[in-house]
Parts: sequence; C-alpha cells; structure tokens
Amino acid sequence: MLMTKLFSIQNKKRDGKDSLNRKFRLSEFLAENIIKLVSFTSFAAIILIFAFVFREAAPIFFPQEKKTLSTEFQQSETYGEEPAQSTQKTSQEYASSNSGASDVASFKNLTQKEWQPVGENPKYGLLPLFIGSLKATILAILFGAPLAILAAIYSALFASKRLREIIKPAIELLASFPSVVIGFFALMTIATFFQSVFGFTYRLNAFTGGVAMAFAIIPIIYTVTEDALTAVPKYFSEASLALGATKWQTALFVIMPAATPGIFAALLLGFGRAFGETMILLMATGNAPLSTFNIFEPVRTMSATIGAEMAEVVFGDTHYTVLFFIGALLFVITFIINAIAEFYVRAKLMKRFRGE
Repeated sequence: MLMTKLFSIQNKKRDGKDSLNRKFRLSEFLAENIIKLVSFTSFAAIILIFAFVFREAAPIFFPQEKKTLSTEFQQSETYGEEPAQSTQKTSQEYASSNSGASDVASFKNLTQKEWQPVGENPKYGLLPLFIGSLKATILAILFGAPLAILAAIYSALFASKRLREIIKPAIELLASFPSVVIGFFALMTIATFFQSVFGFTYRLNAFTGGVAMAFAIIPIIYTVTEDALTAVPKYFSEASLALGATKWQTALFVIMPAATPGIFAALLLGFGRAFGETMILLMATGNAPLSTFNIFEPVRTMSATIGAEMAEVVFGDTHYTVLFFIGALLFVITFIINAIAEFYVRAKLMKRFRGE
C-alpha cells in the first residue's frame, strides 16, 4: 500500500511537470510565431512600398499613351451654355498637354540645371536638387559627426558609470524630437542668430539647414559609435595602459583604430538619415533650386521637393511621375548607404574583434 501511494504521488508530480512544460512550450511557440509574423509583415510592407514607388516612376522609362479625361470629370468641368463644345476643348487641351510627356521627361531634361515644373516648357532638371541635398548633408555631417564622436568617446571611455547613465539617455533623447520641431527652431532661432552674427544675405540657406540637420543625426552617430567603442575588448586598453600610455593615448591610438569600422558605419548611417530628411530642410534651407556650391545661398533638396509639390500635382501627370522618380532615387541611395554600413562595415568590425 505504501509503495502504491508513493508511485501515485510521483506520477502526479510528473504529470504536473509535463503540463507545465506543455504550457511553456505553447507560449514559446506562440511568441516565436508572432515575432515571425511581425517580421514578415514589416518586410512585406517595405517591399510593397518599393514596388509602389517604382511602379509610379516607371512611365519615365516606359512611356505610355495618356488617356483622355473621363466623362465624369469632363461633365464636372463643364460650364456655360455650350457644354459639349467646352467638354471637347477640355479633353483636347488635356491630351495635347500630356502628349509630349515622354519628350519632357527625357534624359536630357532630367539632367539639366533648372527645376521649373510649371510653365509652357516644363523643366525637370534634377541636378540642382541633388546638389542641394548633397550640400546640406555634407554640412550636417561636418557639424554633427565630430560632436557625436567626441561625446561617444567621453561617455564610453572617460565618464563614470553614473555620469554615463545621464549623458547617454540625454543625447539619445534628441532622436525622439519631431523633425518639424527642429525645423521650426531652425527657422525662428538659428537662422535669425546666424544672420545677425555673420550678416548673411539670405536668412535661410544651406548653412543654416546643415546646422539644423546636425541635431537630427547626432543621436544615431553617437549611439553606433558608442556601441563600437564599448565592443572593443578590455585587454586592448589594459595592455596599452600597462605599457605606460595615458588614457587619451589609449583612446586615440588603440581603441579608436580598433573601432574604426563601427565609426565609419555610424557616419554612413548619419549620412543616409540626413540625405532623406524632409521637414527640417524644407523649413530651413530657403527652397530655391540653385546649382551653385555656395553654402550661404538657399537650396532645395530632393526630399523637400517631394514634400512641397506632391500635394499639388495632377495624378498621372509628368510632374507626378518625376516626383516619384525622385523618391525612387532617394530609396536607392539610402538603401545602398545603409546596406554598406550594416552588412559590410559592421561585419568587418566583428571579424576584426574575432581575429578572423
């Protein structure tokens, strides 16, 4: 009888453990599949966005005949005593205005130095927009990168643990600021300050936009750089200090060279972030499509052009297609930069640390 009771108690305990294991495995199964579903949904959304943008930009490379206005649109645009005559005129004007779409959006027109999409002879030169984006981005890197890298060096190698817990969240908090807030601050404060100090002819220019853009890229450069510095093995710094080097010598000549791929990846990510920014550059650069390399003159960037003009274009028009083509270019440029930073530079950094 005693042995029977012992066996029954052991069986009950085993059944209880099996039920707990089954519950745990079920929750783990659900968690894994939910994560997979979210990841697949995010990836599918990105692919669909790519497909939509490139589909809308495709008429530049594969021109198609423009359809005339629908009957409902023709009737809604008809006024006066002769509806049939006015309807015929409207459809003819629409067809004639779009018949030369493939000629207007030719390679020669897209590579010229003027952006004037409205007029009898529209000009869709992308060169001033690209130069404007490049100027603002380079200025943002020149102003923001040194500050972010120096802050990362101090917090990772010199600051105490308590001070680091204050500095790191404070800098990363800048990433949560909306772009429109930074742009409004640049429009009202930074532009006025620089004009009063340096006497700029144009209050809003590439220099002001680059300084404002630096506030947006500092968090991402700081975070990636700080992670790269802290990932360097401790024996690097310990060996350097044991040989008599100071902390600054160890930081500049031992740790930073070891973390160079990570720092370079941070710069690439900051470049991609600045190149695709819209609201800050829309509000702080003056929005003048000039092809000069003078940093104190207004500029218009590719992303700001999309944000300013997309709401006013005719659906399916040449101007509409060119704006989507600009969006496709931004997609390609930022994707290439981010891919290089993530898959090549960071992988090289990890191989260096592993000794491969």
